[in-house]
Amino acid sequence: MQIESLKVRNFRVFNNIKVENIPPMAVFLGKNGAGKTTFFDIFGFLHDSLNSNIRSALSKRGGFHEVVSREQEDDIQFEIKFRPSPNEPIITYELTIGLNEKSAPIVKKEVMRFRRGQSGAPWKILEFANGSGVAVEGNLSSYEDVKNTPRTPQRISSPDILAIKGVGQFENFPAVSSLRRLIEDWYVSDFHIESARNRQEANYSETLSTTGDNLAQVSKYLYENHRERFDAIIEAMKRRVPGVDNVETKVTEDGYVILRFQDSKFKNPFSSKFVSDGTIKMFTYLLLLSEPNPHALLCVEEPENQLYPELLAELAEEFRQYSNVGGQVFISTHSPDFLNAIRLEELYCLVKCDGYTKIIRAMDLPLVKALYDEGDMLGSLWSEGILLKEATEAGRL
Repeated sequence: MQIESLKVRNFRVFNNIKVENIPPMAVFLGKNGAGKTTFFDIFGFLHDSLNSNIRSALSKRGGFHEVVSREQEDDIQFEIKFRPSPNEPIITYELTIGLNEKSAPIVKKEVMRFRRGQSGAPWKILEFANGSGVAVEGNLSSYEDVKNTPRTPQRISSPDILAIKGVGQFENFPAVSSLRRLIEDWYVSDFHIESARNRQEANYSETLSTTGDNLAQVSKYLYENHRERFDAIIEAMKRRVPGVDNVETKVTEDGYVILRFQDSKFKNPFSSKFVSDGTIKMFTYLLLLSEPNPHALLCVEEPENQLYPELLAELAEEFRQYSNVGGQVFISTHSPDFLNAIRLEELYCLVKCDGYTKIIRAMDLPLVKALYDEGDMLGSLWSEGILLKEATEAGRL
């Protein structure tokens, strides 16, 4: 599953952005305050809207007037184009959020459509506004069912509920199921070193939490159920962290599980609370990328923090491999060392222009492309200010 393009209007610092030709791994570069975290929160907002409703998702962020772009009166708009798999059509999902006459947030427009071929009118799966609309009828199981299936009037219980959540017959339809998975399985790493160090109850846990506070539990799960993956993690740790010869989980007598690291120079392993921040973080990333079921969209903010610069090239390659097996990866950074490990087509620059943020594809900057083709490293172009200067000029056009 892959997002191919994204349009956003009036969502915080993004007054009007269009991000196209998004690869399986995309890296978003910008100064502090440029909007990298806000970009990830686009998917967090959609996630919260699907799990609850529009009103709740807005309230979590301070309400409609705190979310809509400053000094803007128009509605908040999203358009996502994604492809569930290489052999399936591109799906377009449009969502417009605004206020009704009572200043209550509602879904003003929600449309999902796709086109099987290169020409002809798109086939709409649903079209809703203010809690009512039309949707394909029946229990659909394939895209081919849509063409000749009648559209019938539908109504959902509240105008602040997404139709893709409220209309029941889409449960087994692949297009909607893919979109739901993309939104529901959105994962942004908010890793906390101290949370990962703490001992944890010896519960069963297959998926790493966003904070990493179940690191020992997931380690135990991988060791017991996917030993080949766990062993590969240990081999990677041996190559990258001097002295680390093994990592193990131990269940204590009072029912907790802890991580213990073995240094080849010492006989007894020691607790994770005595391990460096960088060692813990590297182990966490390797564990996250080794989970048997990749996240549909994995977002990682500034992976360079606490890591030795020489480790970033291998980490970038592992993110790329993860994206190639089905889980798209978005990464934010301002590290020259990490940039040196990525490709030009993977890079997008966030720059402030007239108070709002623009997102510029580095591939579309002629000077940057020419220098990159001649052998210049992206990290050097960032450190020298060339990337920022060229992206800012492009954003003002």
